[in-house]
Amino acid sequence: MSGPTESIAFDTRAREKAADAFGMWIFIGSEAMLFGAIVLVFLYARLSYGAAFAAASQHLSLPLGTLNTAVLITSSFAMALAHMFTAARRWRPAFWALMSTSLLGCIFLVIKAVEYSKEFSEGLAPVLGAPFRFAGPDPAHAEFFFALYFAMTSLHALHLIGGIAVIAGMLLLWPRTAQASRARRVQAIGLYWHFVDIVWVFLFPVLYLINRA
Repeated sequence: MSGPTESIAFDTRAREKAADAFGMWIFIGSEAMLFGAIVLVFLYARLSYGAAFAAASQHLSLPLGTLNTAVLITSSFAMALAHMFTAARRWRPAFWALMSTSLLGCIFLVIKAVEYSKEFSEGLAPVLGAPFRFAGPDPAHAEFFFALYFAMTSLHALHLIGGIAVIAGMLLLWPRTAQASRARRVQAIGLYWHFVDIVWVFLFPVLYLINRA
């Protein structure tokens, strides 16, 4: 791989690309440890308060959670298309694939907002000082379930918002970005986007499905 680099710290584009990928993997690894710590707390609490967690989980909207899973997996497919088109130097379809990815990410957030609204209206959101009401058994540990649920899903949503913002910035600068730089940036944001998708694919069964068995 030849041609000028964006940073004077690298002699070749190949070295610059490898450094980008290494930096992104370090970042993803640190984020994985963050999510992993919260999930471990959840799973430990699930073992300790299984009945309360199972009863609380029944109040989550399985249809909305399933719909959001489908939306996010589709966005991951669109991102894979963006990477494929970029590798083939087909810039216009790559642009629209990135646009589709960000729009599907926005749809995910809208559906999540609808779900949060439903949970707030039912008194199941022990956050921001909202009153918590739970008619089932062991309301104290049901409240702990919902506190962890909101912590995990809101953290995931913040990561998704970050990904959408980066894609939006990339698309705004698309016409003025060198083709080699486009490919590097799509690769980097692609790794991040797939990581966010994988986190949700793991959260969905842990929160919505495992407690319904």
